[in-house]
Amino acid sequence: MIVLILGAGFSKWAANLPVASQLFDFAIEPFGVREERRLERVRTLKSVWDSVNPTGFAEQFIAAILSCNDTRSKEDVLWYVVRRLSEPYIWQEWHAGRSRRHVLMIDENRRWDRPGVRKVADFIALCGSQLTGIVTLNYDLLVEYALGSQGFNYGGPGEVLQGRGPYPVSQWRNPVRLTGKIALAKLHGSISWDAHGKYTDGRKGLSGNALIVAPTPEKRAPAKLQEQWNLSARVLRQARRLLVFGFGFNEYDEAVLTHLADAGRNVHEVAIVDVNCRATGAARLWPKAHICSYQPQPEGLIGIQAWLNSERE
Repeated sequence: MIVLILGAGFSKWAANLPVASQLFDFAIEPFGVREERRLERVRTLKSVWDSVNPTGFAEQFIAAILSCNDTRSKEDVLWYVVRRLSEPYIWQEWHAGRSRRHVLMIDENRRWDRPGVRKVADFIALCGSQLTGIVTLNYDLLVEYALGSQGFNYGGPGEVLQGRGPYPVSQWRNPVRLTGKIALAKLHGSISWDAHGKYTDGRKGLSGNALIVAPTPEKRAPAKLQEQWNLSARVLRQARRLLVFGFGFNEYDEAVLTHLADAGRNVHEVAIVDVNCRATGAARLWPKAHICSYQPQPEGLIGIQAWLNSERE
């Protein structure tokens, strides 16, 4: 039984989504004057902060803004973070006689033409029937797009998502129901969730009101995400092998590291996939496990396949 653990490096590899250090590249296309103004306000905030903190990093900037008393600045920065990570999956198209914004839905056929989706699907397929769960720190919907609603669940098969499916039918007539066997635990939330529920697309990438744990040095998950942490614990306790892709093992992620170590006590094999060797960080969490490292695909494909197949023989 294998559990896949995904960090920001996975989405960077798959779809070139930015890791924290690249987050404020402002590579989004604003829709309308309101978004242009919000984007400019975030640019100004970041520029002023950088002038005072020339060696600071993105997580510190976000933490500083979220700790200030300026509500608009907080909302703008959170909007930008979610909007930036949603950028490849929101676009403008002509429909019903006017230009509209479209947010990619989980089961939409056009997902296969969007960055990273097919790449993620191919990687997950390598794991085959051994894969029982996925634990991710990422907000994006790459895994959901790759698996489709028939390939995963957020804690229990049968959950109905809010919003319509890929065709223009009423949601109540044809609800989008998660029926897949692979449990997907999103410890830091999702661009498709808010305080009221889970949706069929990444619509919160437009408003910025997503249920996420902001990327700050000392991340603390809100109570509404506790069910995801519980799901992750259940999945990890059953695992004997972990495939960890793009997770940095940063010491400031204390809550996540403690969670992975406690819930992963039964793990005896860990494969790390990363451009940098993370074996030391993994060894601190799972000291009794055998740990090996591989480069991401395509360079590390043969080694990853060999590791995945080794326990079947």
